[in-house]
Amino acid sequence: MKLNVNSVRVVRVRGKRARDHLHSNSMSSLNTARALYLCYFGVREPLVQTQVVPYLRELAAGGLRVHLLTFEAQNIKTWPAEERAEVRARLAAQGIEWHALRYHKRPTLAATVYDIVRGAFAARRFVRRERIDVVHARSHVAAAMGALATRGTRARFLFDIRGFFPEEYTDAGVWPAGGYLYRLTKAAERRLLAAADGYVVLTEKARQILFPDQASTNGRARPVAVIPCCVDLTHFRAAEDVAREAVRRELGVEGRRVFVYVGSLGGWYLTDEMADLLATAHRQDPRTFSLILTQSPPAMITDRLRARGVAERDYLVRQIKPTEMARYLKAADVAVSLIKPCYSKQSSSPTKMAEYLAGGLPIICNTGIGDLDELIETDRVGVLLREFNEASYLRALTEVAALLHDPDLPARCRASAAARFDLTSVGGARYRRLYEQLLQSGRDERKSVRA
Repeated sequence: MKLNVNSVRVVRVRGKRARDHLHSNSMSSLNTARALYLCYFGVREPLVQTQVVPYLRELAAGGLRVHLLTFEAQNIKTWPAEERAEVRARLAAQGIEWHALRYHKRPTLAATVYDIVRGAFAARRFVRRERIDVVHARSHVAAAMGALATRGTRARFLFDIRGFFPEEYTDAGVWPAGGYLYRLTKAAERRLLAAADGYVVLTEKARQILFPDQASTNGRARPVAVIPCCVDLTHFRAAEDVAREAVRRELGVEGRRVFVYVGSLGGWYLTDEMADLLATAHRQDPRTFSLILTQSPPAMITDRLRARGVAERDYLVRQIKPTEMARYLKAADVAVSLIKPCYSKQSSSPTKMAEYLAGGLPIICNTGIGDLDELIETDRVGVLLREFNEASYLRALTEVAALLHDPDLPARCRASAAARFDLTSVGGARYRRLYEQLLQSGRDERKSVRA
């Protein structure tokens, strides 16, 4: 089943009491609405620059007045004055007014609780002073702030769930399954789900788990949107003018079949299995070249490749800027993404998948990650690994080699990216529709309260 660009559903969950109506100036469009976005990350972090600011820019372009509250590991008063001014000016140019609080790390639980309380008080002041219509909270910690800040106010509370936070910590081995922190976080999650007026999840699988169609109660209807991690396709369209052969010549990979990997190594990302796959590809076809674009220590992959018999001349590990990625992908033939398949990863939408497809590349990836199984098979843009062994690797390599003979493959990959992951037509459009539904639900509540 292909995902609809307007994939916003309305579900019923156990609810809180109806709130007061939105302020009298709220209209069906976003032109007079105000939002406060709560983000428990620093404004300079790559995640914020790629998966927060672009969406806020889209909302601001739709007429919404946007405030962004981030948590900075370093007190911004200690930043160079010109850097603070540059960040504020850059965000302001995109329609975003930036505010910051200090992030506290230790002791872990106490520091997080302190940040939640402080963030909630700050957010509540914003709600009252700026007459905020929607408090938009990214993930669970920020959502705790949002729930406290909006309680008893006219503002709507949007819980942007992102992933299965408690399960991610247990799947990663950080928390014991069923332990105190897991149970505490799950209890908090239930309260946050009950408190929210609307929801965002990254995958259709996550929506089915958290908000199945049969999950109907006597509570009021609230919208839930499926919004995957999107990318700005304009960067990749600009790279279309770059000559593929020029990039390949620069990298010294003319005549090679280039496998590319973009992103972190270790943790959720199965570096050993990726090294096995790449080594198998090198043995099967000596023309194979592995291009690894990562900010992680190069030895995390080079040691593994060498141990598997891959010569130094047959791989390159490089750190690049995000703005350079589209250009480097021009040199590649096949992209790779192997992620630990576990329960929590059903909620994941890896940004690298959207980037690969936008670059016109077929993907070798494993099953069990978000909606990728359906995407790969329906759009015919790659190969799924169902096991991590040599027989499975050889099958995948044979299948992707057959795909590469299809002259329509690059265009099909780009079309898949445009239909599923375009920042403007998918991400921005779904967020705008969700905001409009939240504002409308406020007006409907006002009518029901008055009746």
